[in-house]
Amino acid sequence: MSPADRNPQAEQMADESMVRNLAAQARAIWPQERELILRYGLEDPRILDVACGTGEITARLAELFPTSTLVGIDLHEEHLVAARGRSASSGDRVVYRRGDAFALDEEDASFDLVVCRHFLQAVPEAELVLAELVRVTRPGGRVHVVAEDYAMMHFDTPDVDTDDFWRRGPITFAGKTGSDLLSGRKIFGHLCRLGLVEVSVDYVVIDTLRVPREDFAEIWAAWRDGYSDAIGDHTDLSADEARAAFDAMIEAIRRPDGYGVWQLPVISGKLP
Repeated sequence: MSPADRNPQAEQMADESMVRNLAAQARAIWPQERELILRYGLEDPRILDVACGTGEITARLAELFPTSTLVGIDLHEEHLVAARGRSASSGDRVVYRRGDAFALDEEDASFDLVVCRHFLQAVPEAELVLAELVRVTRPGGRVHVVAEDYAMMHFDTPDVDTDDFWRRGPITFAGKTGSDLLSGRKIFGHLCRLGLVEVSVDYVVIDTLRVPREDFAEIWAAWRDGYSDAIGDHTDLSADEARAAFDAMIEAIRRPDGYGVWQLPVISGKLP
C-alpha cells in the first residue's frame, strides 16, 4: 500500500480546521485522560507520541513528566513546526520529527510509553500501526491509544436525526476512502492478539456537563469546516446537509438546556 493510500484523510488532516480541532480536543479531553496515564505508575518514562499533530498532548505529557524525554512523530511538517514552537521551553528533551506510523524509524523496545491519539480511525489497516507501537515498546511499558468510534456520539437535536447523520455521513465517507470510524471498539481485540496484557478500555466522556460547552462546540465547528465538503463528495448527503447536521449538534451543545455526549474509548495495554 502506498503512503497516499495509507493517509486517505490527508487533505482534512492538513486543513487549518484541524489545528483548531486539536487544540479544542486537548482542552476537552486532557483533564480526564491525564488521570488514566498517571494510573500506569510510570516513573520518568521515555515517551513516543505517534501522529502527534501540533504537539498539544506531547507538550502536556512533558509537563506531566518533567524529567522525561519525548519524541513526537507526524507526517505533516506544518503541524511539526507548530509543535516545536509549543514545546520550545522544554529544550532538547522534547524532539519532533517527520515519520510514518506504519514504519516507525525507532528501535525495537525503546520507549516506556507509546501514545497514539485520534489517528487510527483515519487510516486503513490500523492493526499494522498497532504492531509498530508494540514493537517499539519496552517490556513492562505501556501502549496508550485514543481511538474514536463515531457511533458513540449522541445529541438532543429534535429536528435532526444525528444518529442517522453519523451513519450516512462520516462513517460512510470513511468507509469509501479506506478508513474506519468504528475503529474504537476494535482496538481491544487487536492489542490482545498482539500479545499485550492488562488490556483495558476506559472512556473519556466529553459532554455538556463535564466539559466547557464552548470547547465542546469548537470541536464540532472544526469538524464541520473540515469535513462537510468531503462528506458531500462521497455520500448521499450534500455538503449543505452535512453542515446543517453539524450546526444542529453545535446548537444542542450551546443551548443552556441542551445536551450532547461523545464517549471516547481509551485503550491501553502492557508489554509483558
